[in-house]
Amino acid sequence: MSRSSRLLARARDVIPGGVNSPVRAFAAVGGDPPFIARGEGAELIDEDGHRYIDLISSWGALILGHADTAVLGATMAAASRGSSFGAPTEAEIELAEEIVARMPSVEKVRLCSSGTESTMHAVRLARGFTGRDKIIKLEGNYHGAHDAMLVKAGSGVATFTDGKATTEPGSPGVPAATAAHTLVAPYNDAQAVADLLKAHDGEVAAVILEPVAGNMGCIAPGDGYLEDLLALCEGAGALLIFDEVMTGFRLARGGAQELFGVQPHLTCMGKVVGGGYPLAAFGGRADIMDHLSPVGSVYQAGTLSGNPVAVAAGLATLRQLDATVYASLEAAGARIEQGMSSAVNYHGCSFRRVGSMFTLFFRGAAPNNFSEVQECDLDAFGRFFRAALSGGVYLPPSQYEAAFLNASITERQVAQVVDGLTSALVAAHLH
Repeated sequence: MSRSSRLLARARDVIPGGVNSPVRAFAAVGGDPPFIARGEGAELIDEDGHRYIDLISSWGALILGHADTAVLGATMAAASRGSSFGAPTEAEIELAEEIVARMPSVEKVRLCSSGTESTMHAVRLARGFTGRDKIIKLEGNYHGAHDAMLVKAGSGVATFTDGKATTEPGSPGVPAATAAHTLVAPYNDAQAVADLLKAHDGEVAAVILEPVAGNMGCIAPGDGYLEDLLALCEGAGALLIFDEVMTGFRLARGGAQELFGVQPHLTCMGKVVGGGYPLAAFGGRADIMDHLSPVGSVYQAGTLSGNPVAVAAGLATLRQLDATVYASLEAAGARIEQGMSSAVNYHGCSFRRVGSMFTLFFRGAAPNNFSEVQECDLDAFGRFFRAALSGGVYLPPSQYEAAFLNASITERQVAQVVDGLTSALVAAHLH
């Protein structure tokens, strides 16, 4: 028995399913997960010494790769001064200034500890600012594991319901009365949002979406879609919230909003902004943000918000993200897409990529929304995933998740990814 197998058996005695986040259990793809011992650059090394090219990058957080020297040095120095204070620090101001300077729509920002927190607080703020209760979200978009957003959600919610999400709560324990305030429209369908805003005139506080979907696989917005949503929100007196937990600081210096030239009213950030540590943020127009306590009446707090070690990691990460890094990530993504194109077409699959995010879909035509993603051959994806892992390429263990590159990946490793995924397609027995 491998060391990973022994660790999984031991974990199941004390942790539900043996994992601390459901998708890690490999239930959607079969087999048991390797337990990771360490990361080096673009590679993971498991407890049995197997090495993998890492296409998860801590679900997008490690844009610079594992154990980046500048991030490591900054966090060690910060930890030596104290792990947590529960009081203001100068570094919090520096990180907030860095975020405001980069994100086009953000004038003020509040730090918190996770992407789930950032969207939860942004939704509460939107409701407090507008005096309205209802929220519109998009099918297959995932905004964290809080009650209001567990309705027709992507990511693990879709994975563990076989994609059969409905307008009912996506998990036991979510009151139907809470879910009733969450309205759902298809992604890439502005008219559906317009219809909901009209049917619930004066009741909708905000529309929240991933500007580039990553939690039903990587799906880009159609031409004019984001612009249409902004216009619809402003016409209806609602706020537009971009969930840039995945896309923020990854797709461009200023996230998806810079890439597509659309400025939302509020932005949620996570992953990259914490440099691999538990840190997130939400921000937007100053007049909206000033509704937060202690200035305004909308309450939001957190013991570890602005944790000094996490802030140090975030600052060390953001300060390295210049045009050269984004050009390198785009080039690596393009090489993988081009290198896979013949095999993808031959095997009747499709490939979607935006910058350093991508997904290989087991569906002939590339999907544009959640219902089309649901048509993918999930059994074939499972065979593909297991073959890729055996070949040394570690993909997200679900068809509903995007892959993420990090900037430490080398040309040799890119070639390994192309070869490994091409071989895995053959092993998936699609023909």
